[in-house]
Amino acid sequence: MIEFKQVTKAYDAGLALNDLTLTIPDNQVFVLVGPSGSGKTTTLKMINRLIEPTNGSILIDGQPIDQIDLQTLRLNTGYVLQNIALFPNLTIEDNITIQLEVLKWPKAKRQQRAYELLALVDLAPAQYAQRYPSELSGGEQQRIGIIRALANNPKVILMDEPFSALDPVIKTQLQDLVVKLQRQLHNTVIFVTHDMKEALRIGQTIAVMRAGHIQQVGTAEMIFNQPENEFVREFFDIERSADAETVQALLDSGLGQLVDSQPVQLQVTDSIAKLAQKLVDYPTGVFVQIAQQTWLLTMADLTTFIAKRGV
Repeated sequence: MIEFKQVTKAYDAGLALNDLTLTIPDNQVFVLVGPSGSGKTTTLKMINRLIEPTNGSILIDGQPIDQIDLQTLRLNTGYVLQNIALFPNLTIEDNITIQLEVLKWPKAKRQQRAYELLALVDLAPAQYAQRYPSELSGGEQQRIGIIRALANNPKVILMDEPFSALDPVIKTQLQDLVVKLQRQLHNTVIFVTHDMKEALRIGQTIAVMRAGHIQQVGTAEMIFNQPENEFVREFFDIERSADAETVQALLDSGLGQLVDSQPVQLQVTDSIAKLAQKLVDYPTGVFVQIAQQTWLLTMADLTTFIAKRGV
């Protein structure tokens, strides 16, 4: 568990963080989301001490991080950047295992680990291990950036807007990869984004930030149903565009669950915004009929649809 206790970061231009108190649970994808200048990247970089707080304390598993040897802290914290920062003069295998070399792993063991990780992200080791970064596509390079952060099997992975420069198809694939890897490896992923749709797609818990303050922390369903203030409501902002999408479009995308006949609460021609309103009243789900079949639609279906379609 990572804890921020009354953390402030002051610069000459003002406060980047102001009395931040936050708990990040273990073993999940935790997303920090907010507009530029909200303090989310500052928060992320404090975890591996790339930025030091002005006041307050940060603890990992109850231990203040300023009492942990800095090299040990960073070697045990994976870090994935937006610009990937692969070493152009090193092979893909050597890029993946560069931290393991610092830790003095034998060469054969380093190679074995690189091959395991390449296979984990569906890049054939025999085809990719001896290539150089310039020979890979942007999406392939970002996969290498992700598994390089996993090489030492760290408990915590920091990801700072890693997919913002990628095209939508590749971005979606890598978002799904992050979720898949976290479920397999059971580490804690702290993911920074300015895109609420990306947060909805991958976050098990979402912290919405603004001007150095936490506005709300919760699941996507909680934030959608019970925004704590107008900023969160507007930042989530599906109302204007959701009126243009219908329940039929959600069903056509493969979402919803076929169930036994139930009283119909919604029509397929109703808007997604109306579905959202209904889900506030019926949090366990609402029923809609199409072609004499009844479908159950839940908040999970709605948030998945929003994330996929960019509603």
